[in-house]
Amino acid sequence: MARYAREVAVVAFAQSDHLRRTDELSEVEMVMPVLHQVLAATGLKAGEIGFTCSGSSDYLAGRAFSFTMTLDGVGAWPPISESHVEMDGAWALYEAWVKIQTGEADTALVYSYGKSSPGSVRDVLTRQLDPYYVAPLWPDSVALAALQAQALIDAGETDEPALAAIGARSRAAAEANPHAQLSGPVPQGDYQVRPLRTGDCPPIGDGVAAVILAAGDLARQLCARPAWITGIDHRIEAHGLGLRDLTDSPSTRIAAEHAGVFAAPVDTAELHAPFSSQEVVLRKALGLGDDVTVNPSGGPLAANPMMAAGLIRIGEAAARIHRGESDRAVAHATSGPCLQQNLVAVLEGDRA
Repeated sequence: MARYAREVAVVAFAQSDHLRRTDELSEVEMVMPVLHQVLAATGLKAGEIGFTCSGSSDYLAGRAFSFTMTLDGVGAWPPISESHVEMDGAWALYEAWVKIQTGEADTALVYSYGKSSPGSVRDVLTRQLDPYYVAPLWPDSVALAALQAQALIDAGETDEPALAAIGARSRAAAEANPHAQLSGPVPQGDYQVRPLRTGDCPPIGDGVAAVILAAGDLARQLCARPAWITGIDHRIEAHGLGLRDLTDSPSTRIAAEHAGVFAAPVDTAELHAPFSSQEVVLRKALGLGDDVTVNPSGGPLAANPMMAAGLIRIGEAAARIHRGESDRAVAHATSGPCLQQNLVAVLEGDRA
């Protein structure tokens, strides 16, 4: 922990039930119960939080500066220190972690949410692509993931039965997760885009996640077993898909090196792999063996709320440390097509 100026830990994590549709709820109504839950877990009041940071996407909401509405759920009066990232909440957590490292705050509330149900996510995500050469072709997120999966199969690194086994394992693990959107035996289904079948792809749904960070002795006061963030880093691949080897993720590997993943064994990995084929890529980049428990929560194949799924990976890893089910875990978040941007965090619990 001496690598950084201050010890910082995840001391609480909460999430909503992840549902296919929440037509009757606004973003504010989705966020408020989760914020109340995560604050209650620490006994902190909203006014006692030093910094608040959120992650969401205006593309999903369909209007500019949509995140300002959810501040009604936080309570922005009296004035609070607040920020927002147009990104998955994992990157909001990174900003909050930096804020605490600078000494400008001792606690932080991080939350993120995504309401994917009103529109076509596959079409919306096409807007992430190169606006001149790629986006006009309208290759959606599933088609691009299928290109990556086929590249892995052609390279001999996986096959369709192995991909199906990843989906089956994830949904089986989700049976113990009351918040999962899908769980239990789920048919592999028809091809969405060959070689990916329905079971290889994430469900579309709505959801919210929140965590509280705290520094040093305050973290120990707020949580019986804090999940210390002993390393965190994020990196990005080239934007052009043709410039990348889709069977590998150098940015994940570099982020993992800087976060200290390879310094000691990990027992748990929560990987933001929305497609079964992407778990193959991430396992290789992170050097994960069969002795590591991967996505015990079910992962994104069981629930993948846009803009919150990455923060959930950090929260789920931290929750296992809180419960004493893990001692050293790696959490991963991604954004963009085919694992373009990747964040890696190492979380550790105090040894008995």
